[in-house]
Amino acid sequence: MAAYGAGVRLSVVLGQWLDRPLSADLAVAVEADRLGYPEVWLGEMAKVDAPVMAAAVVAGTEQIVPCLGPLAVTVRSPVQIALAAASVASIGGRSVNVALGTSSDVVARWHGRPRTGAADLLEAALTDVRAIFAGERINGFHLRDLPPAPSLTVAAFGPRAVATAQAADRMVLNMVTAQAAAKLAPQHANTAVWLAAAVDPDAGERRWMANGYVGYLPAPGYGEMFTEAGFGDLVEFARTRPPLRDLARRIPDGLLDAVALVGDEPTVRRRIEEYAAAGVTEIGLVVPPLDTPSGRATLEALAPRRD
Repeated sequence: MAAYGAGVRLSVVLGQWLDRPLSADLAVAVEADRLGYPEVWLGEMAKVDAPVMAAAVVAGTEQIVPCLGPLAVTVRSPVQIALAAASVASIGGRSVNVALGTSSDVVARWHGRPRTGAADLLEAALTDVRAIFAGERINGFHLRDLPPAPSLTVAAFGPRAVATAQAADRMVLNMVTAQAAAKLAPQHANTAVWLAAAVDPDAGERRWMANGYVGYLPAPGYGEMFTEAGFGDLVEFARTRPPLRDLARRIPDGLLDAVALVGDEPTVRRRIEEYAAAGVTEIGLVVPPLDTPSGRATLEALAPRRD
């Protein structure tokens, strides 16, 4: 298993850019596989069905391990999740990992599902998915063809999710500052963080990346994190619900520096070490598409085989 520096493992997260076709995401997975990254995360947001995308990834790569999710337990049942992982494992002839989360009110609304009791659902789903892959029968369901038991990850931010993650193999945090990571990461022995990463991005790329944080600024928890990092005025403005374009124009360059891995290669590597010092054991690199100036260069600069 490839690791960086002081034991920080580097994996890759497919960005699911809404202004790019699915083939652009798949191209990142193929390149990550070629460069020796051990795992690729396939989140489920507004663009792809994670199991279908994972099937495409294993068909087009040689060894990289897909991680399905985080999959929203408010939308998918434990049986659905287990069937999806087992199907991809069978198609690809390799192990498949699973990440669970509660997603957001927005995603629940898309699917017409309530988020009531989401924290309880997360805890129950972790128990049931693990039991299914251990060959147990859950609610009358039994998985006949058991693949290698997947590593189970819980996406956490709030106290209940962090507590649930204690029973998982890994905890994952999305888009946190090193300061916030230092509070959360030590609560699990194996904590991953998803971070946008770009080595030598040009000004246009930096602005494009910064716009990705617009929706997080007013969100509970994230807003407080950004306030703690010195962007309280911006959070207050975001919580007045201004037009997104107006909010995007106000995002300073410093915000990207606080919550992403950006800059020249020494700067990015120094930032990785900051997260390592905070207790993070893995960083999922959310790199730009390969058709941008820094997309391929970032994957190559941080590739495990290079280290």
